[in-house]
Amino acid sequence: MFVRYVLSSYYKLLAGLMLALMAVALAGCNEKVAEKAAPSRPVLVSTVHYEAESPERSFVGTIKPRIETDMGFRVPGKVAKRLVEVGQTVDVGQPLATLDEVDLKLQAEQAVAEFNAATGVLAQAAAAEQRAKDLRAKGWTTDAQLDQSRAAGDEARARLNRAERSVELTKNSLSYANLVADTRGVVTATLVEPGQVVASGQTAIRVARFAEKEAVVAIPETLVGRAKDGVATVTLWSEPDKKYGAKLREVAPSADPATRTYLAKFSLPEAGDSVSLGMTATLTLADRATERVAKLPLSALYSQGGDPSLYVVDASGDIALKPVAVKSYETNCVVISGGVDEGARVVTLGVQKLDPAQKVRVVSSLSF
Repeated sequence: MFVRYVLSSYYKLLAGLMLALMAVALAGCNEKVAEKAAPSRPVLVSTVHYEAESPERSFVGTIKPRIETDMGFRVPGKVAKRLVEVGQTVDVGQPLATLDEVDLKLQAEQAVAEFNAATGVLAQAAAAEQRAKDLRAKGWTTDAQLDQSRAAGDEARARLNRAERSVELTKNSLSYANLVADTRGVVTATLVEPGQVVASGQTAIRVARFAEKEAVVAIPETLVGRAKDGVATVTLWSEPDKKYGAKLREVAPSADPATRTYLAKFSLPEAGDSVSLGMTATLTLADRATERVAKLPLSALYSQGGDPSLYVVDASGDIALKPVAVKSYETNCVVISGGVDEGARVVTLGVQKLDPAQKVRVVSSLSF
């Protein structure tokens, strides 16, 4: 009996110890499970991006020459030859077209003949005037005859002077039969053909100068002031990565009656030969001096009696409360001018339930 009693007590003690050990083990497991099961709070974030307070505006334009000259003959006549085609590059002094010179040569010969005749008449009048002076000195003639010979001499000299000018004019007219380029450029239009009779000053060849190019765009009336005072840059569709500085040269005094826009011309002093006429360009207008701000949802702002702040989330899920400088409030967003860095991620929903000591988990969207 005693042995049975001892064994029974031993088994009861052993069972109690095992139960105690199991309880301790289960308690430790529950703590670990509870620790692992404590999830981080999901948050919706937004990336901070600073940009100009007045956003840039872009317009599509066309590259055109600043000066495009309509060239024509200075004398009338019949076109003999046209020496250039559209798109051809011309240099200073290069012939563009010529007129038939037959009539102009005849006029030049006529002027020379009149000059020779005036020369002979002047020689005769000068001799008569000298004889009249000699006779009057000897008292063999009257003052009236001397005055008459002087008048004849003056008339002969004037006739000779007129004949000289006529010779020069006919020479110039003969040289005007050749239409030459007065600057380096490209031919954009040919408006005459051989055999065509043209009037003096009629447009024959249109040449666009290479000296300066410009971008021509249509500006709405609300941005005419920015076009005058702002900073303009131009990019070509063929070279989207390269920017050219632009300067406003001219704005139309009145709006187009159909589009209600103003035609603006921006000169491109940096444009080289790679910028061809007729290319499509994008003109960007920005304010000359403007503050850079970022817009965030109103729900991202946290303030409890202190300065407005934002919760910034780092890569590990830690959050930090940082005060920000508020520029203004809009209907659905807040405009900040500083306090957080460019590219920082800030919590935009549920900021009043966050604790700076807890970790968060970034989610891309809300789900219900």
